[in-house]
Amino acid sequence: MTCIVLFTDFGPSGPYAGQMESVLRLAAPNVPIINLLSNAPIADPRLSSYLLAALRYSFPADSIFLCVVDPGVGSERRAVVLHADGQTFVGPDNGLLNTVALQSQNTQWLEIVWHPQHCSMSFHGRDIFAPIAAKLAVNQADDSLLPFERNELCDWSQDLAEVIYFDHYGNAMTGLRYREDFIGKVLNINGIVIRQADTFSDVGALQAFWYQNSSGLVEIAVNKGRAEQQLALRLGMRVGFSSIF
Repeated sequence: MTCIVLFTDFGPSGPYAGQMESVLRLAAPNVPIINLLSNAPIADPRLSSYLLAALRYSFPADSIFLCVVDPGVGSERRAVVLHADGQTFVGPDNGLLNTVALQSQNTQWLEIVWHPQHCSMSFHGRDIFAPIAAKLAVNQADDSLLPFERNELCDWSQDLAEVIYFDHYGNAMTGLRYREDFIGKVLNINGIVIRQADTFSDVGALQAFWYQNSSGLVEIAVNKGRAEQQLALRLGMRVGFSSIF
């Protein structure tokens, strides 16, 4: 069954996610809605794109992702739909969907050419993206979309060696997908050298370590502590690996 998955930087409070969900309920009343993430990196589609690409794998084919991290709302940036390996992504053409596209085998880009009679310049999530996601869910979007070719992603990296997200526990996710050649290496960040462990119980209290998280990304954590605070980390901070000598 098709479901609509919300991925936004709206935050846990405020009316914005609820307003989008209201549009979806009215236009596609029988389609399940899952609020996956409401605290993506604020106004940062580049970092958010790597988080979106990692989290998509928890959802089946036919899932429709309604993605809104849109600092350029109201500008000339396009509104687009991306079909990628059986899943569909709706959002602004500002880089937010690029990592999904690069990490997929089969993709198709479409521009949203439909516009409502009344559209806020500052809330395309509600007025454009949510209606299109609903139309896609009930197979009524064909006349709203126009295919286009995308050839300018050669400079976009498939992985990002930076901190992209802090979770509720203060753990720091990076945009690096875990690879076997990372095994046995130390991670360097903010002048700190961090060793690998499989899980929290493998290290002592308040000890930092890096590991493969449940979404397949390299993550930095502190056992019984908050890596964000203890290591003075921030979004966009670069990470690197080196061998143990």
